[in-house]
Amino acid sequence: MKLKKILLVVLLTSTVQQFTAQELLLTKKDSIVVSSWIFGLGYNTIDDSGDVLNNLFNVNQSWNRVPYPSRVSIGKYFENGLGIEAIAAFSKYNKGTRVDKININEEKEFYSFDARLSYDLNKFFGETGWFDPYVGLGLGYSKANSISRGTFNGVLGFRAWFSDNWGLDVNSTGKWSLNSNATNYKQHAIGVVYRFDIKKELTEKGREKLALINQLEAEKIRINDSIAIATKAEQTARELSENLAKENEITRLAELEKEKQAAKENELIEIEKSINALEKIYFNFNSSILNTPSKEILSKLVTILNKYPELIIEITSHTDSRGPKDYNQILSKKRLKSTIDYILENEILEHKVLGKAFGETKLINECDDNTKCSEQKHRQNRRSEIKVIKH
Repeated sequence: MKLKKILLVVLLTSTVQQFTAQELLLTKKDSIVVSSWIFGLGYNTIDDSGDVLNNLFNVNQSWNRVPYPSRVSIGKYFENGLGIEAIAAFSKYNKGTRVDKININEEKEFYSFDARLSYDLNKFFGETGWFDPYVGLGLGYSKANSISRGTFNGVLGFRAWFSDNWGLDVNSTGKWSLNSNATNYKQHAIGVVYRFDIKKELTEKGREKLALINQLEAEKIRINDSIAIATKAEQTARELSENLAKENEITRLAELEKEKQAAKENELIEIEKSINALEKIYFNFNSSILNTPSKEILSKLVTILNKYPELIIEITSHTDSRGPKDYNQILSKKRLKSTIDYILENEILEHKVLGKAFGETKLINECDDNTKCSEQKHRQNRRSEIKVIKH
């Protein structure tokens, strides 16, 4: 039985190797972009030679441009080859240029805003890879020589793609003025385009390769399934053993974490119990000097801080209501300083002791400026309190 299994594995492995030698791989050339958004930034040139088809390349006399990017566009292109695009452009007419059949004697600014519908000629001629010619029609608004006009537009151009995202766009647009007082003109553009939100599909050749790859993959799966059946029991036993070991380890770690958390909670209870057992730190009237009982209390606090290295506390200092509020605020700061200084003098690290001074703003009884109280009750407000922040 074992010999039969070895022979079966050898036979199946030989078959897999035959298919591997014939294996095909899909590449970027096997897919094309069928829809996307395209953003463009480039240079805009105005040719106002009098008619769209006249003097097409009369660059020196008819072409007007600025030396910086002056055209921006955004468009959505669909799987059927159609695209819609919005374009804004700026330029300047040179002094002496003929605009609307008039020679201008100073520079004039030009603005245009166009919307157009274009068609990808690759849908008609067949995919050409990086070269992407197109034609289009549209409407627009232009302001030239201080005259506004609507235009009917026709465009011819191409994009040359260096990658799926980046390319070069070159186009020329004929613009027929809808205003009888304005002439027709041509608008040429060249710029960089960025393609995003891309959807790609396989070419016909790519689909044929994918079908062959799928056939080979199906045969591999069939062979691998046969091998897997022969070793399934062994693999299942090993996986069960590994899973059991993992579950035991997870359970052990969970128990350790639970014990650690419980110990931390018990430690916090112990810390708070120790601090709550300390007596209050009281000050004499109009004084920030620690008396002997207060120093004894703080010495006990230092012992607690040394016992728990990660413990961080907060000291808050207060006054009674007698005296001006501003003075009491200053007095509580002095009391806070004397309290913290005593702790730090006992070799406690500074970051372990935080502090706040509240003056007379947090009285613990009714003894405010409008209430007459005994000295004992006023004494209850002249205090420093201790609070656990972190342990």
